[in-house]
Amino acid sequence: MLIADEFFLIAHNDIRGRAKLHPAATGLGLAGGLLGELILYGHITVANGQVGVIDRRPPADALAHTVLDQLIGEAQHQSVRTWLSFLAQTAVTAVGERLARAGALRRQESRRLLRTTVSYVPIDPNVAAWPATRLRAVLERPDPPSVPDALLLGLVASAGLTREVLWSAGPRAHHRLNLIIPALPAPLKELVAHTEAAVGAAVLRGIP
Repeated sequence: MLIADEFFLIAHNDIRGRAKLHPAATGLGLAGGLLGELILYGHITVANGQVGVIDRRPPADALAHTVLDQLIGEAQHQSVRTWLSFLAQTAVTAVGERLARAGALRRQESRRLLRTTVSYVPIDPNVAAWPATRLRAVLERPDPPSVPDALLLGLVASAGLTREVLWSAGPRAHHRLNLIIPALPAPLKELVAHTEAAVGAAVLRGIP
């Protein structure tokens, strides 16, 4: 699975598809995941608080392609925090729909009074629970994690989801998590730091 997809499943690890996080933290964590995917694909980089496009060729994934097109089309906006805030507004729907197309979730609408709400319900609860279980196993092993896994762990920590991954892990896993994030490649480490700062600011201001 892709970074934002796994983050989504960890953040919504519930048979009814309910988020475990403050809505702003969920959206910002997913936005960090979408930007992180483009960094891993080699399409963008992050440095000194700015996003830079380094490869304009379209990625294979449709959502990544859309995000890259937005970055190219709004080149006057380069602040990482600006793009995190912008992408966070639609990230839950965008990533939820990607997972629904992949067959991992089912889109479910419910009507209450004059309002319709959309949720994304796991088709197989074991599949939905797998990313958190897998990351816990990664932290328990002595081998260093892959860069995508290290990025996902960084975003999980930055959004306040750590206990969803470490709830049954031993002290070794907690210690390793503290070592893995600082060892990320510079663009990914900076992305995680900006995501954490954006989450903290949004929750403090009470942004829904």
